Amino acid sequence: MSGRFIRFDHVSFSYESMTRPLVSDLSFQLGRGWTGIVGANGSGKTTILKLAAGLLKPLVGQIVAPVSAIYCRQRTDDPPTQLGNLLEAVDSAAFRIKAELGVESDWLDRWSSLSHGERKRSQIAAALWRDPDVLALDEPTNHLDGDAQELLFQALQSFRGTGLLVSHDRRLLDDLCQQCLFVDPPDAVLRPGGYSQGAQQARLDDTTLLRRRDQAKRDLRKLKREAGRRRDAASQADRRRSKRGIAIKDHDARSKIDAARVTGKDAVAGKQLNQLAGRLAQARRKLDSLQVRKTYSAGIWLPGEKLNRDTQFDLPAGSLSLGEDHRLEYPDLTMMPADRIALTGANGSGKSSLIRRILGVLHAAPERITYVPQEIELETSRRILTQARNLPRGKLGHLLTIVSRLGSRPERLLESDEPSPGEIRKILLATGITSHPHLIIMDEPTNHLDLVSIECLEQALADCPCGLLLISHDRRFLEALTRRRWHIASSADRPGDFVLGEISESREQG
Repeated sequence: MSGRFIRFDHVSFSYESMTRPLVSDLSFQLGRGWTGIVGANGSGKTTILKLAAGLLKPLVGQIVAPVSAIYCRQRTDDPPTQLGNLLEAVDSAAFRIKAELGVESDWLDRWSSLSHGERKRSQIAAALWRDPDVLALDEPTNHLDGDAQELLFQALQSFRGTGLLVSHDRRLLDDLCQQCLFVDPPDAVLRPGGYSQGAQQARLDDTTLLRRRDQAKRDLRKLKREAGRRRDAASQADRRRSKRGIAIKDHDARSKIDAARVTGKDAVAGKQLNQLAGRLAQARRKLDSLQVRKTYSAGIWLPGEKLNRDTQFDLPAGSLSLGEDHRLEYPDLTMMPADRIALTGANGSGKSSLIRRILGVLHAAPERITYVPQEIELETSRRILTQARNLPRGKLGHLLTIVSRLGSRPERLLESDEPSPGEIRKILLATGITSHPHLIIMDEPTNHLDLVSIECLEQALADCPCGLLLISHDRRFLEALTRRRWHIASSADRPGDFVLGEISESREQG
């Protein structure tokens, strides 16, 4: 197909394990340029990307799309199939894309030692080089530091096909997308503009709908009261027209009743009641048509306890090998029981490696430590979901309540064949919450989470009484939750090496 556009015609889709469609009667058309796909974790955003790219077929309806389509998944476990060809290519497009995204010639050979941010840039570079008609990106800014995010933004701006973007990055959605598809199963609404503009319109629509629904409720209550009044009047009229209880010889009373029946006076109330029945039915239909989206409780009280030790850990000064003769040097590191520490640094500077070293010297018991890694492999994700499903009913209910407070729909989570990375991270955190943790360590906690979920997570962690150690490129998130900052910077003395130091609040502001 020559045109670069996608059309969904009344598309419905569900996975075998689901009891109801994930998307239902979905119709829209997308032309050239970028469209954001936004919604809660588990709402079907990734499924829509896969349907658009031809990796899934609709159960009902039709999708018209170009044959040339690429889907870039969230995970970066394996190198993209075309990375080797891109690294060897000498055409101008290959040189430009490799330069724009900072892709180095040896990255395929040392894939296992690359940071997830470097892997993500490789994945997107290989896709852009192939210049597909349709490019579907699933959380492309995951793991990317600020500089890498800017490189990605510039590279995506040059794409001339039809782009679909699932992202929790508000700046990317606002600056790159000309429209956004807001997904709320089984429905989806296409709104013009970036996320912020579309979200504002969605809030206005919800407010208007609530106002109309409230008015419809008031109208229905008023009609019900009127119906009750007319019903009483009709009942009294029936009693007046009845001859039961009147003596046979009381000819005068019986004559009055017969006269009333002839004139029809007492039948007016009954006729008025029948006329009102139609208005009542119409009012009920109107109220039923004004369905308001169900809202889920946000925020959570996070139970925890302060570690009954002087410190969470004491790590003597040392160094870590980062491969290719690169090292990370760090000083003596101590974390107090209630410390809230941010660990920052560029991709590949050794943040995750340092966390793994710290995990080996913690004082708290393993069951009182909640650790959510940067990436969770697919098989591990499936095992975590299976373990959650097999919990006793009471414990499962508690866990799913926490998951719902973190912005997911638990009933859809249990039906999922392949849980999304964001959902698995919520399950891990929820499991840790039920154990009353002494320490929570999260590596890139906002990765794979939708925007509402990030706000829920931030609120959940805000009053946590235990220790908190967070690795993140999301400065707004860290500023809201942490009080100390350990930053990894390039070594001034040894090019390619890194050095960790603590940045005080006053020094950072200066």
